[in-house]
Amino acid sequence: MTLDEEEIGTVWLERPGPPGPLDLDELLLDRLALAAAAVVERYGPARTTMADPALVELAISADSDEAARARALRLLGFAADLPLHVVAVRSQLPLDQVGGLICPARPVKAAPLADLGIILATTVDQARFPTGAVRAGIGAAESPDRSWREARTALRFTTPRQPVVHYDSLGALALLAQIPNDVARDNADVAAIARIADNPGELETLDTYCSAGSLRRAADLLHLHHSSVARRLEQTGKILGIDLTEPTGLLRARLALTAWRLLND
Repeated sequence: MTLDEEEIGTVWLERPGPPGPLDLDELLLDRLALAAAAVVERYGPARTTMADPALVELAISADSDEAARARALRLLGFAADLPLHVVAVRSQLPLDQVGGLICPARPVKAAPLADLGIILATTVDQARFPTGAVRAGIGAAESPDRSWREARTALRFTTPRQPVVHYDSLGALALLAQIPNDVARDNADVAAIARIADNPGELETLDTYCSAGSLRRAADLLHLHHSSVARRLEQTGKILGIDLTEPTGLLRARLALTAWRLLND
């Protein structure tokens, strides 16, 4: 059984009694194969979430030609005119469960690939990712191979505080992922972050302050008095050699912290 010159399955004839006229059997099998291929082309695969990893890899690979990619997407159940997001996932939950949660009413497929999970979805409801059990990077709805590359990049920026990251939300921060590891490691600010990483309290305070952008907001998130947070940040600033009360210092600290995380993801 073929579709667009690609073998997609097999049909056979099984019945009791002696064989019938050979040409009639061949005609029946030929018509059956054509009808089955037409059904697959029109209705797609069964509406299950888990998919053949080989088909998913073909759909997202940068080495696939457009004809092969289009065939793979059609066999996965995605119409040519549908937008498609690729999501890179690390999760303690089954991939099909995560896929069904984030895209409950439209086509979605999931498959494992190496150490990651891949979800292909026509829509992604970011608020529906299970709390505490999933890290996910979401690619933009463009070509699947580019969306997959963006999804893996976004996944590297996830943290316990921000476990789901959309690539579009990174903006210029995405450029940090392109810096060679040895260049980032040799940067003075990144090296200073590495020195305080052995003290979880200092690192958490700095991370919270960088995310919150203000001392009082950081104190609220850490459930500490703002004077306690101020003392911690003053000590951390001395170690880093950065004035964390200045906007430029806060920016340097945030960039250095992000670059250090990318080295250790």
